[in-house]
Amino acid sequence: MDLTPLIPIVAIAAFTVLRLAKIRVSHPESLPGASAARLDALEHDVQSLQQELAETQERLDFAERLLSKARDERGIGS
Repeated sequence: MDLTPLIPIVAIAAFTVLRLAKIRVSHPESLPGASAARLDALEHDVQSLQQELAETQERLDFAERLLSKARDERGIGS
């Protein structure tokens, strides 16, 4: 599974959340309640995506190590 397409998506989402968070910190009274709730939901979603991406990368690394080990064992036995 190639994770390369997910990296820009997570980066864009994180960038957007950070910009909105900076706006919120500098002007907390300017965000209505609904916008603040949406920002909180976006922050939670980005954190979830980052966690899922990290877990997927760990699984990919594990699978790559297993494949490499299998190749090495076949090479030694030949």
